[in-house]
Amino acid sequence: MAAERKFVKENLRRVLLKEYLLKETERAGFGGLNIVRTPLGTSISLIVERPGMVIGRKGQFIKKLTHEVESRFKFENPQIDVQQDRNPNLNPMIMAQKLANALERGWHYRRAGHSTLRRIMDAGAKGCLIIVAGKLTGQRHRTEKFKAGHIKFCGEPAEKHILRGRAIAKKKLGVIGVTIIIMPPDARLPDEVTLKDVTLEDLAEKGVLPEETIEELRKAGVLKEKAETPEGEEGEPERKEEETGKEEVSVGGEEGEKDAGAKPSKEAVESSGKGKEDSPKDSDQDSKAGVDENTTSPSEGEKVEEVKDDGTSESG
Repeated sequence: MAAERKFVKENLRRVLLKEYLLKETERAGFGGLNIVRTPLGTSISLIVERPGMVIGRKGQFIKKLTHEVESRFKFENPQIDVQQDRNPNLNPMIMAQKLANALERGWHYRRAGHSTLRRIMDAGAKGCLIIVAGKLTGQRHRTEKFKAGHIKFCGEPAEKHILRGRAIAKKKLGVIGVTIIIMPPDARLPDEVTLKDVTLEDLAEKGVLPEETIEELRKAGVLKEKAETPEGEEGEPERKEEETGKEEVSVGGEEGEKDAGAKPSKEAVESSGKGKEDSPKDSDQDSKAGVDENTTSPSEGEKVEEVKDDGTSESG
């Protein structure tokens, strides 16, 4: 099969799928369709106003849609993802279907057209155009337009920003075609320019204006001279910093003294340890010396007594 025929066949299949889903989800408010082929299958994103009606009780309706898409349109492993449109008043397909339903219920086309236009513009749209064509009031075909705001019809802005939606109202005299064109509020056109409020003082500070012009404006009183701050006020922060530095130093000294009193140095601990180790030895030596003296003193006394005894013995 040629490449051209393949593309035509694929697009035809997608259009038929869109018409089928539009018919099946008409009551839920069909707002768009996005088909993406993935390695695991086909991802179908369905945008509706009321997703609960598409899912159905216990997911029965969406299972039915998945089966029909796979068997009837030959999509491999379709995965239907239902998404809710947060702002349906800015969706042209949903609003076109609502306008067609209003015409089928017997609303006058002017009343229905102006009401729909007001709802779209109140939602924040930059522009809207509604075209109603068909047998509106008589036997002849007529076309009526309702427009508000700004709409682009050609060029890149029209292709990039403009949203279109179509629907058909079936009446006894024939069908009435409804077309709605919306420019969303986030559409940024090429000719849109945002102006910033810039004062003459800012221009003078940035050097945009020449010095001569700045002097003339100052003489005229348009530009105000900068208020000169006195030297004392400028020096106060430095003084405060110096005072804070002194306070930090004094606090550090007090903390050092406290630390020194609370935690002795290693040399003091070692010297005290040596002193404690030496003191028991000295006490032991002193005690031994005292014992020796006590032991020696009785021996000398005994010698004296012996001498006396000897003397007495001699004298006697």
